[in-house]
Amino acid sequence: MLAPDEILKKSIEVGKKKAELPWWKMLLLGIFAGAFIALAGVGSTIGGFLGGKIVAAMIFPAGLFMVVVAGSELFTGNNLMVTALFSKKIGVLKLLKNWGLVFAGNLVGALIVTVIAVYSGVLDSMSDTVIAAAMSKVNLGFLEAMLRGILCNFLVCVAVWIAFSADTVPGKAVAVFFPIMLFVLCGFEHSVADMYYVPAGMMMGGLAGGVAPSIAEFLFGNLLPVTIGNIIGGAVMVGGGYFLAYHKNLTKK
Repeated sequence: MLAPDEILKKSIEVGKKKAELPWWKMLLLGIFAGAFIALAGVGSTIGGFLGGKIVAAMIFPAGLFMVVVAGSELFTGNNLMVTALFSKKIGVLKLLKNWGLVFAGNLVGALIVTVIAVYSGVLDSMSDTVIAAAMSKVNLGFLEAMLRGILCNFLVCVAVWIAFSADTVPGKAVAVFFPIMLFVLCGFEHSVADMYYVPAGMMMGGLAGGVAPSIAEFLFGNLLPVTIGNIIGGAVMVGGGYFLAYHKNLTKK
């Protein structure tokens, strides 16, 4: 495995490559990542319904595993691109361009999977659970949602950081499993995962004719504060923290 300062060097290189992708590739690979996370969400929903929260938490890491190994662009993981920004390999505009296009792609990919999952009927037997999960997410206070977002992406970016250290598929699988299982088990909030969980509840509520979150509640009661929290936890705390700790090691080599 790579040493921490070598992980930082790899993170900087990866961030630079991500910033230089054509816009359409950022969007397309963002759609893939959104779909991967939403598929993990569907599996986690079913697993949780059948076996409880621990089972759900053990299933969800499949999403980040697919993102890391298959190759795609995930907004929350791309928060680590700040290491390339801080090392002056990319500018702020390139960073924001990547984040914006990838975030949009993640939303499209997650919604495609959500629509297919809901209307295929695979969630019909657990509609009350799906709706309740969505309602609980939009009913969090702004500060509570943001704080849960901070802790979530702290763990997600730590998972990606550890995955950078591994050169084998099994190594990357182990790297992402434990931090992601931990964030799901603790009930933290992930913006891209919520692009599945809340719209699924909205759609299921519409089909059942019952109470369901509104679009405004999804965007401003959940997605906005969670995204802000994710950036703080991933970009500021993990990316910024590790850059501060190890960037002088790079100049010595």
